[in-house]
Amino acid sequence: MAVRDILLLGNPLLYQPCALVEPEEFPALRAVADDLHDTLLHFRATHGVGRGIAAPQIGVPQRLVVLDLQGTRKDLVNPRLTARSQETFAIWDDCMSFPNLLVRVLRHRQCTVAYQDLGGAAHVWEVDDENIAELLQHELDHLDGVLAVSRAMDGQSFALRSETEGLPGRLIQQGA
Repeated sequence: MAVRDILLLGNPLLYQPCALVEPEEFPALRAVADDLHDTLLHFRATHGVGRGIAAPQIGVPQRLVVLDLQGTRKDLVNPRLTARSQETFAIWDDCMSFPNLLVRVLRHRQCTVAYQDLGGAAHVWEVDDENIAELLQHELDHLDGVLAVSRAMDGQSFALRSETEGLPGRLIQQGA
């Protein structure tokens, strides 16, 4: 287990779609998941934010996301969105790969995610909490090589964290 460097905006590895984790790769996945969790917790301790991190953010091109929600860890292997609500909302999104930048994006209020745990067992997670739904959408975008900057609502949907006082709309301190 180790804290790994987080790749930053502009690194070409962040824009590459990740490969599915194959059954024979599951035994080695625990170490990567532990590194992701350690890196997430370190980022949170340093920056005060952080709920989720995707494997490509530490240079591992596999479909793996680790969440830490109020001290509860959740590992999602090969996650995929299987349903999204019609209703969307605008949010100022941030990311561990560009920690000082906020991007206003549209996200779905609810979603359903199919995934495997680290043991390979299949699960379905129906998420009604819009805060978790937007987090999952953000993290799963990372697995497809899509960053929040690519989902900006328009050319005025960017702000430096230091300039967020008085921004219209919700601001979630995601740190994803």
